[in-house]
Amino acid sequence: MKQDLFKKLQQIAEQNLLDIETHKKNGNHVIGFYCLYAPTEIAVAADAIPLPLCGTRQAPIEAAEEVLPRNLCPLIKSSYGFAATDTCPFFRFSDMIVADTTCDGKKKMFEIMADIKPVHVLQLPQNQDFSISLAPWKSEIEKLITILETFTDKKITREKISFAIALLNKERRAKKRLMDVTKAKPSPLTGMELVEILFKTGFFADKEKGIDLINEIADVCEQLIEKKESPYTLKTPRILLTGVPIGLGSDKVVKILEQSGANVVAFENCSGYKQTFQVDEIKDPVTALAEQYLSIPCSVMSPNQGRIDLLKEMIKEFSIDGVVDLTWQACHTYNIESHHIGKLVQDSYHLPFLHLETDYSESDTEQLRVRIEAFLEMM
Repeated sequence: MKQDLFKKLQQIAEQNLLDIETHKKNGNHVIGFYCLYAPTEIAVAADAIPLPLCGTRQAPIEAAEEVLPRNLCPLIKSSYGFAATDTCPFFRFSDMIVADTTCDGKKKMFEIMADIKPVHVLQLPQNQDFSISLAPWKSEIEKLITILETFTDKKITREKISFAIALLNKERRAKKRLMDVTKAKPSPLTGMELVEILFKTGFFADKEKGIDLINEIADVCEQLIEKKESPYTLKTPRILLTGVPIGLGSDKVVKILEQSGANVVAFENCSGYKQTFQVDEIKDPVTALAEQYLSIPCSVMSPNQGRIDLLKEMIKEFSIDGVVDLTWQACHTYNIESHHIGKLVQDSYHLPFLHLETDYSESDTEQLRVRIEAFLEMM
């Protein structure tokens, strides 16, 4: 039953490229987005398809290093490499790129990417005190509305933004429902299955189609929970993965953890639970977008109490046995913040904690495996 749904996921993912082409042929636009802070609702309100574009594969990095420094975060190099080599269909489909200043490496890379395709960079505040940062961030969103109206030749009204908020809140509720099935002991899903579902559905042109499929998979998982069917046992170590975002191609740590006998049941990162926040549907829609997006607990924020609060909630709710904090090489904010994450996990919850710093290549796979196996033996 679950296997049939994964076949359906693959079929829809393949059809999706044709759906995007049809959308463009009908005179509509596609907007590529980098990072979770850029509000995709504005693109939806302009009848455009929003596509997540952060690179998650090793292949284009060599080409990127012809322009970018080698000692740069692999996510940045992979993102630029896909653009430079024209090997990502979703970047190719994008008529314009919307990004933000989440880190120094990204914002300087976007200056170079602008030679390939139009790029608009949102100036993201790095403090979540609304009295200081909300007004300038709301101004950035209002500026984005004007830019996308001009670019798409579509009027973006408050009513259209409200509709987009409701639609994407529905999508977030579906994602949260799916991610929450792994609270069951044992989980009906592997961590890799969850990564695949979230990654592939993120590119769907038809949001309703993606929402329906996510809910259909959640339905099946809930049936499996009732039947007590799982690839795991009650003794399988339950791991929470925190830190940098991952996707298909940058998932080696998840693979090694599960090959070594664990189950990654929770993803705190931007490709996981941070996607589940709800935007207020009652208040002024632009204000609501500004407040909720500014509240995302990324390590770029200083201080970043939101990440601590979210981890506390998830460690309890997902019955976590150990926490792995993943940092991409040269991602200094996550690397430094790991100090406080480790103290929280070890001092407050007395759980095993492992901080891993790596890149997208397979060169350190066996070294990682040794460290991960030793970590799991502590449970």
